[in-house]
Amino acid sequence: MPLIYLQDIRLNVEVTGPANAPPLLFCHALGTDLTLWDAVIPALSPRFRCIRYDARGHGLSDVPAPPYTMGALIRDAERVLDHFAARDAVVISCSMGGLVAQGLATKRLDLVRAMVLANTAAKIGGPALWQQRAAEVAAHGLAAYAPGAMERILGRKWQDAPAMPQVRAQLEATDPQGWIGSAHAIAGADFYTTTAALTLPTLVIAGTNDGTTPPDLVRETADLIRGHDWALMRGTGHLPMVEKPAEFIALVDTFLSRIGHG
Repeated sequence: MPLIYLQDIRLNVEVTGPANAPPLLFCHALGTDLTLWDAVIPALSPRFRCIRYDARGHGLSDVPAPPYTMGALIRDAERVLDHFAARDAVVISCSMGGLVAQGLATKRLDLVRAMVLANTAAKIGGPALWQQRAAEVAAHGLAAYAPGAMERILGRKWQDAPAMPQVRAQLEATDPQGWIGSAHAIAGADFYTTTAALTLPTLVIAGTNDGTTPPDLVRETADLIRGHDWALMRGTGHLPMVEKPAEFIALVDTFLSRIGHG
């Protein structure tokens, strides 16, 4: 997986699929990395140029000192697309990545043709919540934070969820400084006004067991975007691309066909 150098930061990026195919940009959730999309890429890469990257502070990308701003995370995504000369991309995102997608679409409509917003919202929690969680991680580490996070991500029966070992391993492998920096970025993000002005094709996906971005919160954000497509995935939590990848892929495939991408 190559590192790309973007002036002030090195980001770990993986590109698969034909170079001249329509581009897809994948933006992952807090406490995960680009491997979040491992089950999705093989189904899409034969027909699309799939660009996925580790957000700053995550995976094999650089870990600047916290705090981060959402503007910095959005600028990173913008520079990844510019680096690969990718225009009119569909941004496929989850949670924190969904905030990045909304901000990027607002800033650079020339880069973003459509969005898939999975398990995200125009605003996720508030400053007090994220400050509390950041303090908890700073004091005790991500291994101690993990059980509560797993319940919010996977639901009450998280210990029996087949996806749990993978999700927990990704969280615990995240650099705590990167997690804390990104938590500050989420705390400061509020896109209600700007997302309500977006009119690009958007598929919004929620999971019935999601305690991080519950379906009602996701639906509220979906309703800001005129003409959106809505999907509620039953029996999944916050990371449906890991929990039920075939169902997630089918929803994305249908959406990409409907908008004529590819």
